[in-house]
Parts: sequence; C-alpha cells; structure tokens
Amino acid sequence: MPLDQIGQTLASFYDTLVAEGVPEHLAVLVRRVRQSESPSEPGTDDAQEARAGARSAHLALVVEDEPEVRALAEALLEETELSVIGCDSAEAALAVLQARGGEVALVFADVRLAGEMDGLQLARAVATLWPRARLVITSGCAVARPDVPEQAVFIPKPWRPLDVLVEAERASSAPPPPLT
Repeated sequence: MPLDQIGQTLASFYDTLVAEGVPEHLAVLVRRVRQSESPSEPGTDDAQEARAGARSAHLALVVEDEPEVRALAEALLEETELSVIGCDSAEAALAVLQARGGEVALVFADVRLAGEMDGLQLARAVATLWPRARLVITSGCAVARPDVPEQAVFIPKPWRPLDVLVEAERASSAPPPPLT
C-alpha cells in the first residue's frame, strides 16, 4: 500500500483516535506520513506556486464557544501576521487541523467548549498530532497544571490582549519545535 494511502486511511480515523487518546507511537507515524508527503506533486507551475503559498501561510485557530469572546480574540489576532479561523467547538477545530494542520501556528482554546470534547482534550490532541502549533489554553475557572499539556501556555480569563498578542508573536516568529 503506498504511503499516501496509509496517511489517508489514518486521517479518516482521527476523530475516533483523538476522542479516545492517541498512542504516542501512532502519533509519530502520522507525523512521519505528513512529512513524507511530496510538495512537488505533478501539475502546473501555477498550481505548485499556490500549494507553496498555502504551506507558508500561518494560521491562528480561535476555539471558543461564546461568540462575543471568539469575535474579540479573532479581531485581536487579525492584527498580527497570522490568518485567523474561529471555531465554536473542538470538533470544528479538528476539522480545520485535519485539512490545514501544517499551516496552524497557534491554537488559542477555551477549556469549556460546545460539543463532546473540551479544550483540554483538544490541546492533548494538538500536542500529539500537531506538535509544531503553539498551544494557548484559557479559562475563567482554575485548571490544574497536570491537566494542561506540558508545552501549552495557560492564560486565565479575563485575558489581557497583550498576553494574547505576545503568544501570537511567539507562534509566528519562533522556530517550530523539531518533530520527534
């Protein structure tokens, strides 16, 4: 079976895997499959340039179920170098990550979300499957540090815009961590 078919098959199981918790050895395999996908697929020069442009874009995902808070965070992050996509649930964020995970530089997520998954479950999935994305978790409730992935930053609500902008700057300018 070709490697790209294996990757597509694994991708079709993401939602189930993420909901149940992905074993680290499987997450490493998924990252390797993504890295090995060829950036120079057959096609016209225009199509190749468009794909290259899409890969170089940096996205910020704002995952918040309160529309006013999400709109505020989106407006704030639109003032940075990042393109912004808002999601009201972890499931919607996972759909974006599945489609454009390599472009996502920042995931800014509330702990309490609409849907079956909460922000901590989303953060664990992102930390495992998309380790190059900077994770920022926020909540108006206290969150125990062991519940937050090690590489995530926690900003309590109400957050200060400057704190969010600092994390966006780090996400867009800092080199991503190496894949293991």
